[in-house]
Amino acid sequence: MRFDILNDGHSILHAPTEELDQWMNKAFESRLSSFDRDLLCYSPTAYPYKIRDHKHVRSNNFPSLSVTGTSCSLNCEHCDGQLLKGMESTITPESLYERCLEIKNQGGEGVLISGGSDSAGHVPLERFGKAIGRIKNELDMLVVVHTGLVTPETAYQLATAGIDAAMLDVIGDADVSSKVYHISDGPQKMRRSLDILEEHKIPTVPHVLVGLNYGQIKGEIEALQMISEGSPSAVVIIALSPVRKTPMENVSPPSPESIGRVLTVARLGFPDIPILLGCARPMGQHKIDTDKYAIRSGTNGIALISQEGVDFARAQELNPVFEDVCCSLAYRAFL
Repeated sequence: MRFDILNDGHSILHAPTEELDQWMNKAFESRLSSFDRDLLCYSPTAYPYKIRDHKHVRSNNFPSLSVTGTSCSLNCEHCDGQLLKGMESTITPESLYERCLEIKNQGGEGVLISGGSDSAGHVPLERFGKAIGRIKNELDMLVVVHTGLVTPETAYQLATAGIDAAMLDVIGDADVSSKVYHISDGPQKMRRSLDILEEHKIPTVPHVLVGLNYGQIKGEIEALQMISEGSPSAVVIIALSPVRKTPMENVSPPSPESIGRVLTVARLGFPDIPILLGCARPMGQHKIDTDKYAIRSGTNGIALISQEGVDFARAQELNPVFEDVCCSLAYRAFL
């Protein structure tokens, strides 16, 4: 029987613990039937990372670059432009290419290209198309782009450049989109952006942020349902991690169990597509517990995994494999 993302998904969200365990066991078995036992452990070098089993081979193997510097017109409630401060500023096509050339000459494999959005939710990428094409074709680097909403022209530029993956946050509830992202009719616009990217044959890796509604679950299952209407290359689940100097700085993040429930729905809803736990999520004991839920729910990979997560994966007879790149590239491991 085919898994019904909406009906079964909401059942999993509200299931008692014993029933949740059964769903997670089913999800883990589904993973083993469709994939091998490798657990892909990603550590993009935009973040410091070192555990007993792994440390970065090169400090700038896969950094994050912002084509708008720290500027963003959306000022989303959970970010308010603060997350851009952790990216390197490359605000002209020339500076973007030159920085990538430096990274390549230092042995780097690739980059995440991102940036702030305009008031309509679009990252101004079109004027960077030729530079991105040079980065792909002349430097032979991996390029992942966090696009925001896209127009056909933007998608054409990115497709012509030959990017390796396009990441797009997907919100399943119009009210959450309006209040948090300040984008009206967000779900409809996000599904249209995925359609445009897929029409241009760009590998799409939609992200679903658990707890975007001020730490509460609202619209995550609907987001997965929307994603299922297309052909994603992978699906990444991330979680609200309250950021200082934002309207959500004092919000309690969703529990590891809540994240595990959404991961379980994702696994069962996309049995043949890589499911990842992304790097954006709370740290500390919360991260350790979330890693374990992710493994139990049958994810294919985890970004910035804890050592406890690695040990738990081995206890489940999985084989941790480390890569210092963005987890959005996971689909390449299964081509």
